Amino acid sequence: MNRQTSVLAAAAWLCVCVAAPAAVIGKMERYSGLKPAALALLPEEQRLPWQAYLTLSAAAHKRDVDALETERRGLKEFPPPENDSSHDHSMPLNRPPGWYGSDEARHIADVIVSYQTPAGGWGKNQDFTKAPRQKGQMWVVFEQTARSQPQDYPNPAAVHWHYVGTIDNDATTTQMRFLAKVIAAAGSAETGSWRASLLKGLDYLLAAELPCGGWPQIWPLEGGYADALTFNDNAFTNTVSLLIEVATDTSGLYGFVPAKTKADAAAAVKRARAVALASQVMVEGKRTVWGQQHDPLTLKPVAARNFEPAMLSATESADLLVFLMSLPDPSKEEITAIHDGIAWLKAAAISGVAWETRDGSRVLVKKPGAATMWARLYDPATMKPVFGDRDKTIHDEVNEISTERREGYSWYNTGPAKALKRYDAWAKEHPAP
Repeated sequence: MNRQTSVLAAAAWLCVCVAAPAAVIGKMERYSGLKPAALALLPEEQRLPWQAYLTLSAAAHKRDVDALETERRGLKEFPPPENDSSHDHSMPLNRPPGWYGSDEARHIADVIVSYQTPAGGWGKNQDFTKAPRQKGQMWVVFEQTARSQPQDYPNPAAVHWHYVGTIDNDATTTQMRFLAKVIAAAGSAETGSWRASLLKGLDYLLAAELPCGGWPQIWPLEGGYADALTFNDNAFTNTVSLLIEVATDTSGLYGFVPAKTKADAAAAVKRARAVALASQVMVEGKRTVWGQQHDPLTLKPVAARNFEPAMLSATESADLLVFLMSLPDPSKEEITAIHDGIAWLKAAAISGVAWETRDGSRVLVKKPGAATMWARLYDPATMKPVFGDRDKTIHDEVNEISTERREGYSWYNTGPAKALKRYDAWAKEHPAP
């Protein structure tokens, strides 16, 4: 997609935003995912790589399904999946180098290998300190929330085949980084299965890369918003950062990776940097920031769960800006994108409000002198915060949404402050062009 097309697409998206303030300012429409019908609207020369991508994804999904069915053939009972551990902390990446040679770390590495899907990825929210996967056991945990609230998940019809390979919640990239540390600590000891697993993981990330650059949240594609180009929860930055580490091998952990794989990783990094620029939303000719996820074909922000409308995201954009500022060789265009993105964050800062508990419920109240915060989502047409609820309604006042959603999501936070802090030093070395 060229720059002009991207700008026009963003402008068309902005036209549908509701500008008039009200308790309910709109209704969310979920993104349906990468569909053949959408590809049909593309010129033929642009359509072919997307068709090939969908074919590759479908084949990988079939291999996953067939592999599990083959393992279960003849079994009277299937080993149950591990319980949902909410968020995984079983693969620490900050231990001293010697710890990764311990029996504990080597056991975790073996369990990681056992839970790698045939496609090469891993699920999320799993405790890898437990026993290795058994024959016939599902590769990923089944989330209780996916079963009880299927409407909030990418493809409600697929909740029993869910997140089978994902970069969400630091999954896949963390497994690979952990394996690299265990391999390095093993020295001359046998590391064949760990190396093979890491290399398979790299092949997985390269196969999952969208034709536009960047990655979907789940691959093989599951449908729905998980098919989108995903910036949410550092999915994009975690993946591209790992590929930078592999391509450059500045850490010395990836010396065993073949030269071709390193070259492919470097090429994916280049495309990722390009799509980050192309998807930065333009408003009145000025770069702003990004949404949580974007349509891979139009690069417009798209909605996710029922309470996450297609808006600009201060939190995810701040993380992306920190990543861009970490690049040792930013282009002129990237430097401009950073300056404009930081300017937007500064304008979007909110002061004089804070969370308080009243009558047993968390509410946002006026509080002079409170720490500066940012809303999670902003309407690009008005620069005002917006809030979603489970019934897909979009509100302009957080206290108007249901208690469950008001208390169960980070609608306001101080996270973007880290980008402003990083910017002060970065801007001295990278003045605006």
